[in-house]
Amino acid sequence: MTRYVLRRLAHALIVLWGAITLSFLIVQATPGDPARLLMAGSDAGDAGAADDAQLAQLRHEMGLDQPLLAQYFGYLWRVVTLDWGTAYSKQRQPVLEVIRDGLGSTVQLGLASLLIMVVLGVVFALGSVLLPNRFLRSVFEGFTVLGIAVPSFVIAILLLQIFAFRLGWFPAFGAGGLDSLILPAVTIALLGAGTLSQVYARSIREVRAQEHVQVARVRGLAPRKVVTRHVLRQASLPVYTIVGMLVGGVVSGAAIIETIFGRPGIGNLYVAAVQGRDFPLIQALIVLTGGLYVLVTLIVDLTYPLIDPRVASPAAGRSRA
Repeated sequence: MTRYVLRRLAHALIVLWGAITLSFLIVQATPGDPARLLMAGSDAGDAGAADDAQLAQLRHEMGLDQPLLAQYFGYLWRVVTLDWGTAYSKQRQPVLEVIRDGLGSTVQLGLASLLIMVVLGVVFALGSVLLPNRFLRSVFEGFTVLGIAVPSFVIAILLLQIFAFRLGWFPAFGAGGLDSLILPAVTIALLGAGTLSQVYARSIREVRAQEHVQVARVRGLAPRKVVTRHVLRQASLPVYTIVGMLVGGVVSGAAIIETIFGRPGIGNLYVAAVQGRDFPLIQALIVLTGGLYVLVTLIVDLTYPLIDPRVASPAAGRSRA
């Protein structure tokens, strides 16, 4: 078990280091002068009228006046100490304060989306596999396909047209309360629910075909008890893993959904940072979302042996390595 935990921790650190390095390389790979681009895209000044002193000061603030290797290690140190610098597209506020102000709204949206996603995914999977009527099973399967195939902005527009503009059940824009959270959360949840449902349904079919399930049926165990005792728990293991993977989709989906529904949050910050070429804010957001994904994946990996102890065994560890 200790070896398994250490291996998972090492893997998480490597992935996080990769996200940090990627955020650093984005600035280095930008065509042109990043300081001049930032000045042109934000309220840091007018790049056309900027003199050499202004640009030199901005390059110094961003650490661009140092050798590449020194820039990289300096950037790593700033990440470790949470010294993200200034968000030039946000009236030169500290990056950490800007992210802190927008993080709460996105966390609410993400948690609501994940909850709805799991509920819908499980319901659709059970309906598409366990319902006795073939037509009803096809209906549930059709919903899962639509959830994967239809783009998020199309789902958002449809929900707005029906439930906000026509029925008036929910507000169309803003983040005023719980009712304003429903439509954006459902929009994001529908995309992941389709994937989760298909994975769960396939896992249920595979488990139902296994020998121990067939033996339970032959021994006369009621079909409902066969499903609840022998099928659902074992079939849920892949679902538990994929929920952690879908967190990345929730974060990336927030960028589009928060813009459509006019919600403040990390997604809107991404859009504003890219439009303003605010490299310090872009770098911080990349590390934040990458770190969130790593954290959730690590939690899933470390709690997985509690569900299936075979995962932490030496043989399983070799198979997962």
